Amino acid sequence: MVDRILALFGGTATEELPEPDARLALGALLVRVAKSDDRYRFSEIQQIDRILALRNALNPIEAAKLRATCEKIEAQAPPTEEFAALIRENVSYTERLGAVQALWQVMLADGIRHENEDALVALIEGTLGVSRADSAAARAEVAGGGA
Repeated sequence: MVDRILALFGGTATEELPEPDARLALGALLVRVAKSDDRYRFSEIQQIDRILALRNALNPIEAAKLRATCEKIEAQAPPTEEFAALIRENVSYTERLGAVQALWQVMLADGIRHENEDALVALIEGTLGVSRADSAAARAEVAGGGA
């Protein structure tokens, strides 16, 4: 499955990302944000696992396995803008908005805001095509504890 999603990155823009692969791509973006400050903290890993479990109806072990697959994908994925653009083209607006909220959850999981994490999330939000108002609402909900 990992080979299949990575093969899509080299394909044409008209190829559709199947649902399981969209799930993996979104998970890989979460991993990329968590690693963007050069520290992949346990609190961020836990948050990614919680998000994957909730979004995909998985138990903790299944979520950890999915995250491990997402980590492999993230390591081989194209630059963030290209990666997010592929997701934008193949995932509904509602799912993209949910992804933005999940990105903020991961970014804030360690309790430390880093400039490069902020910049990466802003880049992803814009590339995913999520409106500024919706992004601000998602960020406020997460910052207020409403995850």
